[in-house]
Amino acid sequence: MSRPAVLAVTAGDPAGIGPEIVAKALSGGRLGELGRVVVYAEPTLFDEACRAAGLDPLPRTESARESGAVLHPVSPSPVPADFAVGSPSAFTGAVAAACVREAATAAMSGAADAVVTAPLAKSALRAAGVSHPGHTEMLSELAGGVPVAMMFVAPDLRVTLATIHVPLADVPGLLTAEEIAAKIRMTGEALRSRAGIAGPRIAVLGVNPHAGEGGLFGDEDERIVAPAVAAARAEGWSVEGPFPADSFFLRHRGDHDAVIAMYHDQGLIPVKLLARGRAVNVTLGLPFLRTSVDHGTAFDIAGKGVADEESLLEAARLAAEWTRPRG
Repeated sequence: MSRPAVLAVTAGDPAGIGPEIVAKALSGGRLGELGRVVVYAEPTLFDEACRAAGLDPLPRTESARESGAVLHPVSPSPVPADFAVGSPSAFTGAVAAACVREAATAAMSGAADAVVTAPLAKSALRAAGVSHPGHTEMLSELAGGVPVAMMFVAPDLRVTLATIHVPLADVPGLLTAEEIAAKIRMTGEALRSRAGIAGPRIAVLGVNPHAGEGGLFGDEDERIVAPAVAAARAEGWSVEGPFPADSFFLRHRGDHDAVIAMYHDQGLIPVKLLARGRAVNVTLGLPFLRTSVDHGTAFDIAGKGVADEESLLEAARLAAEWTRPRG
């Protein structure tokens, strides 16, 4: 039998629900069943989250290869006297960013097989002086500036975003045939190598209403999206589009293994609606596997003991599954 996967799990922003959902997943034993778990978190605050979940504090470690669930302490600065659960700050942003950096370093060194991330807050990152708006951009830089893409995986739906955290008004100017073709390629390669789908079928959505209606509602679909589809098809990928986005998810989603959406909400509204909190965010293009929850920090319910750990468990399950040897 192959050894269990080593999962580097970040607890996210300590003022949000991240520590709570990680502790709950550990206390029920379900997270530990998926592999060897190394939690990256601020130790004092994570110990409190463990006690609140009925779990003894985790033993500390400096090695991601030790057996059982362990804590890798991350303490960029002492916990300030005014720290409060539910209140993001420069301190909580610095902790969240440091957890991501150390977990990614472990994965790139081979000490961990995958990184599983709890949510962080863009406002806290900004307050801490972090220039990136989220995990995806931060991980790309940590891996040497590699091109990346966001894929969301649900039980019967996988969606990759052509653009991510940008204003909607900027989307048309950011789309290029080369970038869309690259997202198609990254999606296909991930489905082959990670999901074990030998001949993935990929659909591409149009950016304009009715996929432009022959240029009536904008020319980006004919000028940019269709050439990207043709280029990917010429490389041997089974890809179709552009499809009108308003009807695709009702009529065609079962016909394809993955969908390329042109912008954030075009892809994530149907994913989150259909997945009902069980979708997993996967970063494509990294030299290691990274999965994450499909929700935010939920500062309004942090510390109340009501946060649901299921999305984190789904992210860890996918990480364990996609790191297993195949064939």
